[in-house]
Amino acid sequence: MDRRIISAAKRLSRKSALRFARDEDGHIVVFTAIMATLMLMLAGVGIDIINFETVRTKQQQTLDRATLAAASLTQELDAESVVRDYFAKADMADHLRLVQFQRTFNASTVRAEAEIELTPIFMNLYDLSDSTKLVARGASQAEQRINNIEIMLVLDVSGSMAGTKLTNLKSAASEFIDTVMSQDIENRVSIGIVPYNGQVNLPQYLQSMFNAEDDHEVDFVNCFDLPATTYNSLTLSRTTPMPVTAHADTYSTTSTGYIAPTHSNAVVATGNRWCPPATGHLTGNVIRAPTNNRTALKAHINGLSAIGATSINAGLKWGAALLDPSARSLYTGMVAQGQTPSYFGNRPFEYNDREAMKIIVLMTDGEHFAEERVNEAYRHGTSPIWRANSVNQYSIFHQARVNTSSSTNICNSRPFYVPHLNAWHSRPWNGSNPSSSTCYSTTATYTGATRQDWQTLWANVRLSWVAQQFYVRPLGVTQTNQMNAMRSQTPINTMNTQLQQVCGLAKAREVMIYGIAFEAPTNGRALIENCASSPAHYFNAQGLEISTAFRSIATNISQLKLTQ
Repeated sequence: MDRRIISAAKRLSRKSALRFARDEDGHIVVFTAIMATLMLMLAGVGIDIINFETVRTKQQQTLDRATLAAASLTQELDAESVVRDYFAKADMADHLRLVQFQRTFNASTVRAEAEIELTPIFMNLYDLSDSTKLVARGASQAEQRINNIEIMLVLDVSGSMAGTKLTNLKSAASEFIDTVMSQDIENRVSIGIVPYNGQVNLPQYLQSMFNAEDDHEVDFVNCFDLPATTYNSLTLSRTTPMPVTAHADTYSTTSTGYIAPTHSNAVVATGNRWCPPATGHLTGNVIRAPTNNRTALKAHINGLSAIGATSINAGLKWGAALLDPSARSLYTGMVAQGQTPSYFGNRPFEYNDREAMKIIVLMTDGEHFAEERVNEAYRHGTSPIWRANSVNQYSIFHQARVNTSSSTNICNSRPFYVPHLNAWHSRPWNGSNPSSSTCYSTTATYTGATRQDWQTLWANVRLSWVAQQFYVRPLGVTQTNQMNAMRSQTPINTMNTQLQQVCGLAKAREVMIYGIAFEAPTNGRALIENCASSPAHYFNAQGLEISTAFRSIATNISQLKLTQ
């Protein structure tokens, strides 16, 4: 080969080699490939971590929700079952490792632990042994605690409770008190008692805390004729005028024609007064202020006596009112009277206090009986009726019998009716007849007879006798019309509505109402069942089953397994 050609070829090869050595084109591709590989590795690890965190977060959220639900004091189901159900529905049943549950007198605590081992996808691409694992562990503990429990026992003591019924009630209620109080070592539970029949009687110190009007001042008779508007709320105002229930027998009937005020159909039938005096065997038939003194509570229960009609609406109203926060000033008074311990002086608690629970146990053996109350004009103050000082005989003044057209006609007026004589006189009966010529005078004063006030009259004779002798016979009005003028009746349907109004208001405030219908008729059972917080809070008891009902309620309260 030509040497020149070979030499030229050698020169060209050296130049190409030098040029190749000096050329930097393509280096970025190598760098990019390396960096892309690293980024893909990191992205894969990131995906593994995101997947891990997603599982861990879901697991923790399930733990939190499950323990909160299981620890709820209104939870009926077994705590472990609740937690496992939450994990099953979250498709994490295999995560759960531990469930611990503890329920004390006033608290419920649930602890749960969960764990799952995850095999990451991308991390193990770089681990030839495929041994990389991620473990998601979680734990949650939930506690719901109620520090304070307020209970009102609203108990029927109407006449139909006499005998075995009342005996069984006393035994059941006393056992209830023992059961509930036995675990209260921190003075957290208070129990009050509201006995009711046709009315609710108050101890004197409690009545004096309200704005009582038309008070007859009869000892141990301290019921109020609650205005209809009081059933529109849970409160009972201490400033609103509250008429004291007249100490009158409005229910007993009488005879037509004249009968003496001492006749058996004229005198008061004590059991037919709407507010029987809480004396003698009736000492327990008054409100017992909330306390945790077991001895005092059981003594009060044992002092209950059966008498009178049935006003479930009034009983529940007082029970609910004494759980209402507005009653706090009443508790202050109860403490001052030594009826309630000082450490309960800050009760009743607010409805939204999550560390407090309010409970009413409402019991009846009957149904509503139309309540009667004496109308205002006949309830209190001076009456137009006179009583002779020397004999137990009466007369009444009727203004309509005074002819004021002239002085002569005034003189000749005979406005005093004397029932036992069926005659009209010019003056009150004082044991003797006035002269036929005796003038009536609008300014005269009288001796030998005393004008009666209504409360004194009602202490001695029944309302129907007064209507018959002093109005029906002399004026010719009907007995029904005169009775309606003197007293009012609350229709049973109205009482039923009032009861359900208070039930609804209390339940809306999360007051737990347990209802016991004790050998009650159909209507009574329906009233109590509708009032109870739920079907699980209602008991239809016969005979000794009332003990079972109270026992179940006491156990539920002690364990705080309250259903909603």
